[in-house]
Amino acid sequence: MEVVRAANEAWNAGDMDALGELYHPDVIVRAIEGWPEPGPYVGREAVMRWTAQLRETWDADTVELTSDFIAAGDRVAVRMVWHGAGRGPEANMAMTIVQTVRDGRVFYVEYFWDHAKALEVLGLSEQDAHADS
Repeated sequence: MEVVRAANEAWNAGDMDALGELYHPDVIVRAIEGWPEPGPYVGREAVMRWTAQLRETWDADTVELTSDFIAAGDRVAVRMVWHGAGRGPEANMAMTIVQTVRDGRVFYVEYFWDHAKALEVLGLSEQDAHADS
């Protein structure tokens, strides 16, 4: 969970170098369903190019975690809202991110609009997730 927490903190601090260091060299990121550039993005360089493009969309953006971390084996899920402002209308996108950690780094990232679907990836239900809280 610490790697996932550190990745969120690096994003909000705008420290993209620190974020990149938290990714495994062979990281794979799958964008959320319906995203204009669906990927997948494979490898640290491709993922960092994609994140740079995401950040360029707004003048300012932050990620607000809206749930506790839910861990299952080497995977961690957390609900979040991505806030973006500037260059057009503000955006507030609620989603769940599931990250797989290997060798102390983020190896696989998936985004979900539907929290229950994200929990299924962890082999959990909403009820299981609340029981652990």
